Amino acid sequence: MFYQSTRGEADELPFDDVLLAGLAGDGGLYVPAAYPQLEAADIAALAGVPYAEAARRIIAPFVGQSFSDASLKAATDAAYASFRHAAIAPITQIGDNLFVQELFHGPTLAFKDLAMQLLGRLMNEALEQRDLRATIVGATSGDTGAAAIEAFRGLDRVDVFILYPHGRVSDVQRRQMTTVEDSNVHTIALEGAFDDAQAILKKLFRDAPFRKGVGLAGVNSINWARVVAQIVYYFTGAVALGAPHRPVSFAVPTGNFGDILAGYVAGRMGLPLDRLIVSTNANDILARALATGRYEPRGVTPTQSPSMDIQVSSNFERLLFDAYGRDPAVVRSLFASLDQSGAFDIAPQPLAAIRAGFDASTCDEPATTQEIARTFRESGYVLDPHTATGVHAARRRLAQDPHTPVIALSTAHPAKFPDAIERAIGQRPSVPESLAARLAGEERFTVLPNDERAIATFIRERARAARG
Repeated sequence: MFYQSTRGEADELPFDDVLLAGLAGDGGLYVPAAYPQLEAADIAALAGVPYAEAARRIIAPFVGQSFSDASLKAATDAAYASFRHAAIAPITQIGDNLFVQELFHGPTLAFKDLAMQLLGRLMNEALEQRDLRATIVGATSGDTGAAAIEAFRGLDRVDVFILYPHGRVSDVQRRQMTTVEDSNVHTIALEGAFDDAQAILKKLFRDAPFRKGVGLAGVNSINWARVVAQIVYYFTGAVALGAPHRPVSFAVPTGNFGDILAGYVAGRMGLPLDRLIVSTNANDILARALATGRYEPRGVTPTQSPSMDIQVSSNFERLLFDAYGRDPAVVRSLFASLDQSGAFDIAPQPLAAIRAGFDASTCDEPATTQEIARTFRESGYVLDPHTATGVHAARRRLAQDPHTPVIALSTAHPAKFPDAIERAIGQRPSVPESLAARLAGEERFTVLPNDERAIATFIRERARAARG
């Protein structure tokens, strides 16, 4: 299995090189040269299989020869051993044909753990095989940072630098990152929005001398290994509701488009899906793009679902690459237009191809609060604000087609957003013991300006890979 860049000007690489590279050298994102296929019998055979084994079966074709079967099995077994629920990603019914798939049973109570715990183990093994150190730099709108820190903390071969928008994540999300004491972890409070942090991250990856000098590696969803790991719960969730014998829809709280892209890849692999529903909050660039064909970022609006407060959804580039017939020249042109004029228009045929599989829904702040309250009132189930946008979208889909089950992905534990929950239902969610212990720790972070050079200097001075 080899991978190519969406912009066509970087060498094709095997999985382990893509894992360590993150972003392609030409600024594009790596995608597989072809999507592996699972037959209906292989999908049906996932029923009742432990999650770690399902992950191994689904991920193995993407890995190719980069890791042995034994190494992949050891990594998947270890990655999910610390999850608090035996099913790893259990499904709960909250209405007629309306289901929630809980992706928050990992160590940081967010869906990012399902990919990051595996990513950390595979990356550490790849570094040991090559006797190298790496510098992990990530941008987070809330949950990615904590998941990355938890996956890589204490590892001798890795230093971790996480940029988060100062004052724009919840107190719980911030403390999950800033109270970690391991010396290889560095948290940076950036004076800007998530999109600013992501833009700096991409510039650092395009700076070849810096990238080589610090052994730069990325763990954001631009890293293909993150997407691969997230494909798994689409298969396990759909199989639990009858796949491959009947199609299922998924409603996905969406920011950087990585989570829902994994669903798209699952479909390309053979999983029968009815609709993939992009659920956005007030930062609705993706809903607007699907409705009008114009991809045009606007200012970021802070909301009670901060992990979705994004206006430049990086993984959308991977979908566009396929929609345009895998023509890298067109992708380069689109994103050059975005850089130069702040927008681009999706041509009618590619737009129709995207609309064939995707719907989109926007859930503003009042509607988010109302959905948390409604779901609690009707079923006693407590949604976090991100999941609420997905359930809101799922209800809209069921109003059009009440016969096809819809799974809303629950991306975070409600305890991470206690103020939002209290506003909606009048009571604060209970805090898991593991989270309570973390919140009591002393915070350690550095506030830095929205300036690429300042960030680069900070990293270079502290990265052990830069010192040889």
